[in-house]
Amino acid sequence: MPNLRLALAQFDPSVGDIAHNSDEVVRWSKRAAERGARLVAFPEMALTGYPVEDLALRASFVEASRSALVELAERLAAEGLGEVPVVLGYLGRAQATGSPQNCAAVLHGGKVVTRFAKHFLPNYGVFDEYRYFEPGDQLPVVRLDGVDVALAICEDIWQEGGRVAAAGQAGAGLLLVLNGSPYERNKDDVRLELVRRRAAEAGCTLAYLNMVGGQDELVFDGDSLVVDAAGQVLARAPQFEESLLVVDLELPAAGVTAADGERFGDGLRLVRTDLGGEPRPRPAQPQGEIVPGLTDEAEIYAALVTGTRAYVRKNGFKSVLIGLSGGIDSALVAAIAVDAIGAENVHCVSMPSQYSSQHSRDDAAELARRTGLHFRTVSIAPMFDAYMASLGLTGLAEENLQSRLRGTLLMAISNQEGHIVLAPGNKSELAVGYSTLYGDSVGAFGPIKDVYKTLIFQLCKWRNEAAAERGEVPPIPENTILKPPSAELRPDQVDSDSLPDYDLLDSILDAYVEGDQGRDAIVALGFEAAVVDRVVRLVDTAEYKRRQYPPGPKISPKGFGRDRRLPITNGWRRG
Repeated sequence: MPNLRLALAQFDPSVGDIAHNSDEVVRWSKRAAERGARLVAFPEMALTGYPVEDLALRASFVEASRSALVELAERLAAEGLGEVPVVLGYLGRAQATGSPQNCAAVLHGGKVVTRFAKHFLPNYGVFDEYRYFEPGDQLPVVRLDGVDVALAICEDIWQEGGRVAAAGQAGAGLLLVLNGSPYERNKDDVRLELVRRRAAEAGCTLAYLNMVGGQDELVFDGDSLVVDAAGQVLARAPQFEESLLVVDLELPAAGVTAADGERFGDGLRLVRTDLGGEPRPRPAQPQGEIVPGLTDEAEIYAALVTGTRAYVRKNGFKSVLIGLSGGIDSALVAAIAVDAIGAENVHCVSMPSQYSSQHSRDDAAELARRTGLHFRTVSIAPMFDAYMASLGLTGLAEENLQSRLRGTLLMAISNQEGHIVLAPGNKSELAVGYSTLYGDSVGAFGPIKDVYKTLIFQLCKWRNEAAAERGEVPPIPENTILKPPSAELRPDQVDSDSLPDYDLLDSILDAYVEGDQGRDAIVALGFEAAVVDRVVRLVDTAEYKRRQYPPGPKISPKGFGRDRRLPITNGWRRG
């Protein structure tokens, strides 16, 4: 059978920075050519970044993307890469209507030799593509080196039929899919089973290329892979790393005999492009590697680091500022920040009040010593005393005042020194409103916004164990992990004074938030009715707080914000 050396360029595009993305396409294409690749592929909308959201509705941006595509084809040829076909995603428009489309193209010989648009448009979870795009109706098949390669874009393989079925009907030897598939916990396993199933349905090898990096709340984990029709994994790229996955594929000789314009399932119209080349034998030393996947905790932690790094750097910041209390949440945020951008760029401030325990102050200082981040202490006691003398606050108002003074102090330092503030709130607290608006919600980004409290403890333990295995100093003090969680806003306060134990709380939240189960269904699972009623009420009435919390990396199937959109003014209380 003919051999095709395929290169999958798993890279991190930046939304809106077309010039930068074009440069990256050229750079990775050169690397692929140096390794003898005969076909190079880039992710979904690699030229514009993904998702572009309402930028798709700006005619100027659409035209900039289309123009850049033509210029990129010419540039590749000018730099000696014109004979290596390049497949990449871009923002285009429908010829008949002028509507925006999520497109991909093949560049060869200095020209754009074929274009096509995504057929199935996702409109669930974080996706809203019906708002922007018009679907495509083509089955693009490229013949190269005696092999027929069918092309598809992301959602095209998540839905039954469509290009998967059409590729099989047309007799393609390879189905190449460009993706911008956001990370979710355990999604790598879901994708693998999906790709195996679709490869079997198409009756051919399937190459799944995914982008890597972060865009606002979304994190892309890469994890590109190639699977044959029998479900065997032939190659797999690393997670959360830019990578060039090069693989030699033995594929059936070209067999697509249908004429241009012939219709297949779902009304897809065959568009054939012959790029020439003679069938090639399998090389003596074929390329292709299978990189092992990460453990569950390592995968989640890498997602949080990747999302934080991307948000800070892509928005032009060099350093971050964190209120370091000595508690487990801010400790994990600090560790993530150090791993994301380096300890020299992480600034932390301890802001004790009269209720701050000495062991928490010591834990904060110890974390700073272990990681090497910048650390200072600024007491809020004088400011607190001044407010109390003027207002005489008590109870919750007194507690919230401390948090808001800390928020004001952080923003003042941020403005003065140019750091971006990271908020330390976790998903359990945000779910039930156990946070103070304009206090601990202050920040431009929330690295653990989508992480439940029970998982916070797991990640801290994992991070310390990972450090110990590498012969490094564990970054998080043991006392921070072992002590009962507390906001320390009143004497002897612990979180369990106000909330159910986190194991119980998170189990109910998982059913209510992630599972969308109603109150009665959750009670039927064996939870006490009074506790469920209380948790459901807290979640529902805290929606206004969550709307005002900064963005953070999504790691769950249902993150607050894009995935879960409920009205603030809402009289329904049955879940």
